[in-house]
Amino acid sequence: MKILVMGGVTYDDLVYVEKFPAARPHTLFSKKHHATVGGTGAGKALNLNRLGHDVTLHALIGDDPQGAFIREYFAREGLCFKPVIDPKGTERHINLMNDDGERISIYVNYATFEPEVNFEGLFENVDHIVLNIINYCRYAIPLINKPIWVDIHDYDGESTYHQDFIDAADYLFMSSDQMPDYRAFMQRMIDDGKQLAICTHGKKGASILSKEGWIETPIIPVEVVDTNGAGDSFFSGFLHGYLQGLPLETCMQYGTITAGLCVGSSELFSDKLTAESLHR
Repeated sequence: MKILVMGGVTYDDLVYVEKFPAARPHTLFSKKHHATVGGTGAGKALNLNRLGHDVTLHALIGDDPQGAFIREYFAREGLCFKPVIDPKGTERHINLMNDDGERISIYVNYATFEPEVNFEGLFENVDHIVLNIINYCRYAIPLINKPIWVDIHDYDGESTYHQDFIDAADYLFMSSDQMPDYRAFMQRMIDDGKQLAICTHGKKGASILSKEGWIETPIIPVEVVDTNGAGDSFFSGFLHGYLQGLPLETCMQYGTITAGLCVGSSELFSDKLTAESLHR
């Protein structure tokens, strides 16, 4: 099956500190730092690619050194990338990471909010669409007639920005970080006709609701190197299992293993990730 991942590629400078700085002027020394590819679309596409899927990533980047870095990175991974050139340049973040795996993300250059994008021919010969909540992606929704997978991340249950994506989704992923009453929301989603609703809880595991009921899955204890991309890795591992027709319990386990491998790496995916590595 062919998977199209839409939106969400950035150039990220990662700065690791023992703890986040206090809210006062002072000098802080990092433990380490490095620059790499970031973004929710990149995370999903790279993991799916590592798992052996025929995946294409469509996203905005700039005609700049950061965009060139991203192109070369994807080329090394053998990932099919269809870039749209953003006149504002490549989106860039500075991510502060503390020893608890928490993140403060500073947007130093943000992608064009309303870019001109030609979607002609993009959805031909595609079986599943992974639609990330990047604003330009919402304009593709009326053109899509394939199953849509959406990750609304730390949605708070009220933001109007997410509504088009929620309405379009056949399969909906989210985090419970900003929504304590996530179970009621997930139930509404299933009642509204979604095929699945999946919610991750960080160190507390993940939940899935289908028409058959709830399944709870714990995390796999691992040594954490970097939590960037953990949710996107979980998404990818789950989708990998689902496309093989495996039971939902197994899909959840695949997601957990993929996320566990990811947080043991300083990239959005683990170089140890293969389809065989999920068979534990």
